Amino acid sequence: MADHYVYVIECADGTLYTGYTTDVERRVAEHDAGEGAKYTRGRTPVTLRHVESFDSRSAAMSREHAVKSLSRAEKERLIDDE
Repeated sequence: MADHYVYVIECADGTLYTGYTTDVERRVAEHDAGEGAKYTRGRTPVTLRHVESFDSRSAAMSREHAVKSLSRAEKERLIDDE
C-alpha cells in the first residue's frame, strides 16, 4: 500500500517547492496556512501541482531528492506530463 508521497506545489510567486509527506492533503493545508516549510511561509497560497506515491519511505525520499535536483524546466515537464 502506497502511503509515502512526493509532491510539488506551486507558490503564489510562481516558484515550485518539492516535499515528502505521508498525508498530501494535510501537508498542502499546512503550507497554505503558513505552517509548512520555511520556504513556503511567505509564498502562500500554494497549489498542488504533482504527486507521486511510493510503498516505502526510502523510495519516496530518494525520489524527493531526485526531483529537487531537477531544473525548473524539467520540473515543469514533470508537471505538464500529467
